[in-house]
Amino acid sequence: MSDYLSRVNAGVFYLIVAIVLAFITIMCFVFLVKSYRAGIALGMDKKVLRRAITSSATFTVLPSISILLGVIALSGTLGLPFSWLRLSVIGALQYELNVAEIAAESLGLDGLRVSQMNMGAFVTIALVMTVGILGGVFCCIFFLKKYLGKIQAAPKKENSGKPGFGAYATTAMFVGMCSAYIGAYIGDFTSGKDSMPIITALVAALAMGVFEWIGKKKNLAVLDNFSLAASMLIAMAAAVLVGII
Repeated sequence: MSDYLSRVNAGVFYLIVAIVLAFITIMCFVFLVKSYRAGIALGMDKKVLRRAITSSATFTVLPSISILLGVIALSGTLGLPFSWLRLSVIGALQYELNVAEIAAESLGLDGLRVSQMNMGAFVTIALVMTVGILGGVFCCIFFLKKYLGKIQAAPKKENSGKPGFGAYATTAMFVGMCSAYIGAYIGDFTSGKDSMPIITALVAALAMGVFEWIGKKKNLAVLDNFSLAASMLIAMAAAVLVGII
């Protein structure tokens, strides 16, 4: 196990990831400068532009906590460099954790357990995670322009009061994903295999519900920026407490 961890946390791996992220960071700064100059050219007030930059940077801190938690969760099994890369570019927290778990189980492992990992399993999991996320990239490259043209040409329906197909599709996919995982957790619990996943999920759902209720009751939209991270932290703390007890 120590040999596996030393290989997935090798210095050359850190160097490769650092180069990739340095390129992306430079690209972000280039777009920031270009956007700022475009705003000036349009006659926008410099104070307004600076305020927008400051507020955007501030409000990205809290949501990034959940991403950091995902990096920590994955790094114990897949190493810090790869986890850092996957959640710093086009990866999503929900996608990365779920796909890594599915890939591990398809290999016959009991989830992302470092005691069962080897380099063959790591390469397979990394390949599945990377190839899977590329679907969105290729869709944007080949179909986004045409899709946006249809959206812009379509008649406006803001006043119809009915959500579009995208809203229904997103909700259906989310409900299906949650049902699959919650069903697996309930199955593990009823069979006496493991009760920790369902307990953690229930605590996280309860915490998220409380945040949603407070946000709507007190009209605190700012809670949306860290409700996910806070719910994860609360669920993780509950899992630790249950494990101790």
